[in-house]
Amino acid sequence: MYGDEAAVRKILTELGDTWAVVGLSSNRQRAAYGVAEVLRRFGKRVVPVHPKAETVHGEQGYASLADIPFDVDVVDVFVNSELAGPVADEAVAKGAAAVWFQLGVIDEAAFERTRAAGLEMVMDRCPAIEIPRLG
Repeated sequence: MYGDEAAVRKILTELGDTWAVVGLSSNRQRAAYGVAEVLRRFGKRVVPVHPKAETVHGEQGYASLADIPFDVDVVDVFVNSELAGPVADEAVAKGAAAVWFQLGVIDEAAFERTRAAGLEMVMDRCPAIEIPRLG
């Protein structure tokens, strides 16, 4: 398992409420759209990061993490595993407190680099499944 229960709880409850969701677009059929809705219901600000830079759930989108003109606390990654490592590196450069790789997104080297940089990280899990379980 990549990220223990303590890391999951810390990311969801202690590290801040501004989440950049990489891969979030206005496509309601994509998992990122539904996960973003859940995060918003639990009080998170969800910032879409997608090449189209679309507004989603009323929040302005950005083409990259570097384009976001304010701090983000958590970077939630909905891209293929092959693309996820560079996103984790961008999260470190952005100054995020944590990175969350969604179900099926696995890059062990990126996990190690991100943790070595001092960020919390969870991989191959979904915050929309975990946050309601916190009680």
